[in-house]
Parts: sequence; structure tokens; C-alpha cells
Amino acid sequence: MIRQRSNYSNTSIPIPLVPPTIKNLIFDLGGVILDLHFDRTYEAFARAGHRSVEEIRAMMDKSPFFNEYEKGLLTDHEFREAIRRMLQTNLSDEEIDAAWIALLGRIPLERLQLVKGLRRKFNVFLLSNTNSIHVRRIDQIVKVASGEPSLRSFFDEAYYSQELKMRKPEIEIYEHVLKRHQLDPALTLFLDDNLPICKGRKKQVSKHFRLSTPTR
Repeated sequence: MIRQRSNYSNTSIPIPLVPPTIKNLIFDLGGVILDLHFDRTYEAFARAGHRSVEEIRAMMDKSPFFNEYEKGLLTDHEFREAIRRMLQTNLSDEEIDAAWIALLGRIPLERLQLVKGLRRKFNVFLLSNTNSIHVRRIDQIVKVASGEPSLRSFFDEAYYSQELKMRKPEIEIYEHVLKRHQLDPALTLFLDDNLPICKGRKKQVSKHFRLSTPTR
């Protein structure tokens, strides 16, 4: 079991029992460390595009360019142009970015402190499906919460899908992290909020847990 110091006891991350053989922890970001509010982005795009939230959700679910953007196959400019085509409206870059980052919630300081504390006992990594517009905003959230300039400060290494040109649950993205740090899969624990992703990487590690932070 992970031993927590008293000043980390208020964390909202539900830490599971960790087998004593585990030496490496690989965290997801959204829904584990960062609160997410997808409805806020649906609502913002619905207002901008004069459509219902249900229409926007369906459009976003079937549009491949969101995954392409997270894999680094589109620039920020190309992503914004794709949003304009989807909504059939001429939103400014600032309006698109504001709607896109609306889904990003808070990162309580105690969660960051917990991750930092875990590094005393484990090798701790971050592996997240994300994009550059979100990363810039996330680093702003981190700076306000902790004073640190970037989320990377709290991990031994942070990996973002857009930089790796791969997304979870593709097997290659897990293999990349394991090979890069010569991690033994049998000694590695993934902590993710997405059950399909947990199932998708069962062959890469011996243990996995599905976690989620409370809705706020």
C-alpha cells in the first residue's frame, strides 16, 4: 500500500492498493489529476454554432480531426479551421480556443503534492492524450495552483500524445514509454480513468487501475 504523509491526506485521487513489487507508476491526466467538464465545451460550441448541445456532441464524436489533432497530425491553425468548417461559422481563434479549453477544470494543489510525494518511492510518469492548446492552458492552471511553470515539474517524465504522434489505447504508445525508460512491465502500474484504455493495455503491464476524480 502507498504510504501517504499527513499533508497529502486530503487528496481527491483514490489511490488503490499497490502490489509491493510495483516500482513504476504511469498516470493519466484528465479525470485523474485534472477535473474535466466536457459539457462546458459542448455548450460553448453549441452557442457559437447556433446548434443544440446534442448536435454538437454527435458532430464531435464522429469527426476524426479531434483524434488527428491529438496525434500531432494537425497544427493549431489547421485544427481551428476544421472547427470552423464543422460549425460552418467564422469564429475567431480566441473564441475557438476559449470553447476548446472550457472542458478543463481544476487541479487541486493536494493532487500535485501527492504525485510529487510518490516520487520518493516510485518512478512516476504522465501519459496523456492531449494537444498543444490544452497543454498551454493546463500549465497555466498548474502555475496558479502551485507556482510551478509546468505540469512536467511533478513527474520524472511527461508524455503527450501530440508529441509522440500516437494516442492511447494504441499499443505503440505504451511500448514507447516502457522502452524509453527500460521499465519492466511486470513492475509497472497504469492509473487511468478510461476503462477501454485500461483494457487496451493489459498486455503491456501486469497491473492497471481505473481511477476518476469527483465531478466539481
